Amino acid sequence: MTGNAMNSKEKRYALFEVTGVELEYMIVDADTLDVKPLCDAIMKEVAGEMASEYENGGIAWSNELVNHVLELKTNGPAISLKGLSSSFFENVQAINRLLSKHKAVLMPTGAHPWMDPFTETVLWPHENNEIYALYNRIFDCRGHGWSNLQSTHINLPFGNDAEFGRLHAAIRLLLPLLPAIAASTPLLDGRPTGFSDSRLETYRFNQRKIPSIAGQIIPEAVFSEAEYHRVIFNPIIKDIRPYDEAGVLSHHFLNSRGAIARFDRGAVEIRLLDIQESSKADLAIVELIVAVLQNMVGGRFISYCQQQEWPEELLFDILQANIVGGEKALIANRSYLQMWGLDKPSATGSELWKHIFGQVKEVLSEESRAVIEHILEEGTLSTRILNALEGDFSRANLRQVYGRLSGVLNNNELF
Repeated sequence: MTGNAMNSKEKRYALFEVTGVELEYMIVDADTLDVKPLCDAIMKEVAGEMASEYENGGIAWSNELVNHVLELKTNGPAISLKGLSSSFFENVQAINRLLSKHKAVLMPTGAHPWMDPFTETVLWPHENNEIYALYNRIFDCRGHGWSNLQSTHINLPFGNDAEFGRLHAAIRLLLPLLPAIAASTPLLDGRPTGFSDSRLETYRFNQRKIPSIAGQIIPEAVFSEAEYHRVIFNPIIKDIRPYDEAGVLSHHFLNSRGAIARFDRGAVEIRLLDIQESSKADLAIVELIVAVLQNMVGGRFISYCQQQEWPEELLFDILQANIVGGEKALIANRSYLQMWGLDKPSATGSELWKHIFGQVKEVLSEESRAVIEHILEEGTLSTRILNALEGDFSRANLRQVYGRLSGVLNNNELF
């Protein structure tokens, strides 16, 4: 809530002209791996005073809702994804050097595996605290879907209403598949949840007190700014009013769908991705998603008119299957598979991603191709974490595996 990787002052960009990327990491004790609310201490140390944002060249650091999470993001929109993995990696190492003085370290994945959000949550206590405090009063931000989640956000620009419509149509159709490539949260409360993407399963119930805020996670089939305001923003503004009479909360921030339109910045932000084990892995998935969306917007799979026809209910059913099963989930909607050019009555998420990857891999960097091949061969990070645990969910074994993950993050490797 402290800014956006596409915040570009007055300038607006055309489709795929730039990309904004945001990566959220949790701060944990270096020995116990318990969450450690040190974001404000690190921000004060690096900025020389208390600050909610610090610019470090092409990457900016900022706080999030809770004080044990620190966000890294492109400092404004990036013209190219080339080299971004290394830039994020250098900043991860810089933060870890600062954290080492506090006997702390950054840890990846989309949720802490044993954090108790009802006893360990510490909200960000400084700038924008009135917003966080109001959120807390309305929704109680101590749950897993609030105070225990880390994600990767992709911000993609649009230059006008027509470009927004095409971008939004393509993103809606790709959202259901994201857990089948990016799920990294098989555990909560120290045990398997039965969901490959536990972060998304909890996230979708965050604001059930006001259902219009998150909708069905998949955004409604709207393809212009006026339609978006009528169908999505206006109900949110109406429904929040009894809880926010002073109008503190912006409708842009309140909108919690899996992709949100920021008409104030000329961008759509994709929010459904669990963060991975390293910036190398995250940026490879970002590059893959951007390539797929470029092909979709260009009409490679189905036409724009056909893309507009998909209701959010059908897309949500596919999303929910992938939240549960990740890459192993069975997608039995033949029309959805045919849309991607896979003429089968059913396919797993992995089979569909292998097919889609085959359509776009030539435009990916060599490093990103290798990362995606690793994921498609070895499984999502959720699957790899469960395989590494080998059925032993003792705290000692969890610390051993997640300690390895922290090392992988600090070396920009793959798990």
